[in-house]
Amino acid sequence: MHSLYTRLLLAASPLALAVPVAASAQQIADDTAAPTPISTLASAATAGDAIIVTARRREETAQEIPLAISVIGGDTLEELGAFNVQRLQALTPALNFYSSNPRNTAINIRGIGVPFGLTNDGFDQGVGIYVDDVYFARIASATLDFLDVAQIEVLRGPQGTLYGKNTTAGALNITTRRPTFNFEGSAEVTFGNLGFKQAKASVSGPLADDLAARLAISSTSRRGTIYNVATGNYINEQDNLGLRGQLLWEPSDNVEVLFAADFSRQNPECCAQIYVRTGPTQRPLNRQYEALAAAQGYQVVSTNPFDRLTDVDAPLNAGNEIGGASVRVIWDTGPGTFTSISAYRYWDWLPENDRDFTGLPINTASNNPSQQKQWTQELRYSHTGSAYDFLIGAFAFHQAVRTQGLTRFGPAASRWLINPSNALANDPTVLDGLIANNDIRLDNTSLAAFGQFNWKLTDRFSIQPGFRVNYDKKVGLYESVVTNGDGELVTFASTDPRVVQQRGVAAPQRFEPTFSDWNFSFEITATYELADDIHSYATYAETFKPGGVNLNGVPNDAAGNPILAAGSVKPESVTHYEAGVKSQFWDRRVTLNVGAFRTDIADYQALVVNGQFGVQRGYLANAEAVRTQGFEWDLSVRPSSRFNAYVSGSHTDATYRRFPDAPCPPELSGGGAGTPIGAPGAPGTNSPANCDISGQSLPGVSKWVVSYGAEANTPASLLGTEGEIYAGVDANTRSSFSSNPTPSAYTQVAGYTITNFRVGYRSDNGFNVFAWARNAFDTRYFEQLAVPSGNTGLIVGQPGDPRTYGLTLSTTF
Repeated sequence: MHSLYTRLLLAASPLALAVPVAASAQQIADDTAAPTPISTLASAATAGDAIIVTARRREETAQEIPLAISVIGGDTLEELGAFNVQRLQALTPALNFYSSNPRNTAINIRGIGVPFGLTNDGFDQGVGIYVDDVYFARIASATLDFLDVAQIEVLRGPQGTLYGKNTTAGALNITTRRPTFNFEGSAEVTFGNLGFKQAKASVSGPLADDLAARLAISSTSRRGTIYNVATGNYINEQDNLGLRGQLLWEPSDNVEVLFAADFSRQNPECCAQIYVRTGPTQRPLNRQYEALAAAQGYQVVSTNPFDRLTDVDAPLNAGNEIGGASVRVIWDTGPGTFTSISAYRYWDWLPENDRDFTGLPINTASNNPSQQKQWTQELRYSHTGSAYDFLIGAFAFHQAVRTQGLTRFGPAASRWLINPSNALANDPTVLDGLIANNDIRLDNTSLAAFGQFNWKLTDRFSIQPGFRVNYDKKVGLYESVVTNGDGELVTFASTDPRVVQQRGVAAPQRFEPTFSDWNFSFEITATYELADDIHSYATYAETFKPGGVNLNGVPNDAAGNPILAAGSVKPESVTHYEAGVKSQFWDRRVTLNVGAFRTDIADYQALVVNGQFGVQRGYLANAEAVRTQGFEWDLSVRPSSRFNAYVSGSHTDATYRRFPDAPCPPELSGGGAGTPIGAPGAPGTNSPANCDISGQSLPGVSKWVVSYGAEANTPASLLGTEGEIYAGVDANTRSSFSSNPTPSAYTQVAGYTITNFRVGYRSDNGFNVFAWARNAFDTRYFEQLAVPSGNTGLIVGQPGDPRTYGLTLSTTF
């Protein structure tokens, strides 16, 4: 356990990311400046009237950078209530966020990033999260609240020639507010329905002539949106706390040292997925959900998921603690700039789940507490000149993950899991007390050298080649020791009929997968300035995602031995094409950026869900080929300082190009082996061993996503203070998407639109008060649907938040 001193040592740091898409905004410096277009997403750092980004490790305007990038300012995040990545996806159409709990969180860009489904620790994420230059290896950090954020850059496309950790889909570059040598501060409180309470505060100022400090704190709580009739509690609540501290030391004019630390904690009663529907499978009818429930006299508390009721009977918890410390040194040597970032981070996960999703004591515990530590060191040297500039860097990363899994079965398990034709199904003692204890370990090391160069061949034309050399090594362990209710080991050597049934539900297994490989990747970007305010770019990249190891168990052969060939997965080979134009018109009152992309992936790392109940979490496998392609646009207009509007959108066609041996959807699963193959959902028929899903959609990807909004204001005074009254609307529309690794009629999530309103008063001296309504029309939608293990035909899901409303007051000084 970490001492209190160590935990309070953890606080903040500035960050950056890079990816190709179209940048989204301009902001006028004040009301007297020439009107400049602004998306309501872009209250970010400005230079004159231009949004400044650091995606390429130097300050540039968003319009000039040849990358696909959306920029969202900290003030905008606060006004729109986007206090975590889940809320952020409503503002950035190509970004997809899915989470059944903090550990089982996925962030994808343009449909790729991580396999959709329950998390496996043994692979790398394709979307990088950087906070003040520090790479966050655990995607769970994305579920925590943003804290004292200055700006977020969402970068789309492969990143690896400018960043420490290679990412193939994109990155979130989060920059926090720096310590200042002038005293300043801010405070914000929010109250809303469902008991929503949020408070944020920060203070910054000098400690000495060469030393400044900044401290920020955030706390969020909200009653759960699901009522558990079994316990009388509202679950799936919010309970978040965050602290961030920084010290900035400037010993000379050309050296700065930033010490940063952060600590974040979640402790909600969470997270339950609830009954949505049933769909017939090819299992015998007496082994499907309705028959199994009827056999035990069980009836779900509600068949309408938007009643928001459940009766799950196992304890729930989503304890989640993340923290770290870093030191960033920047030294201006004259010819160039040297940067060093040293960081340590930890992540502690203490969950409790009910994996049968019912009020029956089938699974009485399904918990995988986990601890992760990571160490990173990044070195960069950059030079900027009139004819050329370059950046070269080196990166070292080590991650250690230790997980202690526990799955326990209860007295209702025998009737639910054993074939009713077997007399043992009527004996609750067969599976009652059956326990699988898992020891899961990963040691992950990555070393890299990278660089990017920029040659300005003419005043309007330049080329930017980049490279990366990477070494990755992963060493894993998966061991599952199974004991029955009598305390006896369950083994494959036993022929006892009771043990045979027990190991069919929870099979013992041990294997030690390894992976290591070198990779080389490169990219080249060409940019051409068509006119003073019209910039074009084109990018070609060949990159990779490192191979991985399976750490959630793999199928056994007939003798009960793990199939070791499934212990690791090959690297993804990625070929990426992108082109875009960034333009401004009407004296920069209008910004229009458009881009098109195509990414081809060989040996795509996909999640395969095994039909056995005991292999609950699925495992990784390689699909032969995947492709994602489409186009994106970002239009913003600001005819005057009193009105602005934006519309951003994406069309993404993400499909398996070749995956002939994929797992079948639930309607084609659970039946017997042999021929003929039964019709989908025909009980008691035969199922194919696998299914060819070539040409079908990747999970979690809406083909069309559009974000749009507007804000208008008028001058006003309040209590003798000058300011403005404003009103705004923001909305996000997305089309339907598959919510299963293999598309299924049972798990297709319908498209929906979420609309948010706000109206308030902001003064010239930093005071702001506004009322807000999110999901104002109370749209009923699902964030995610899932097929529980066992293939009984049960479909569970997470209803999205209902209408929420409240009041926010904030001030800066």
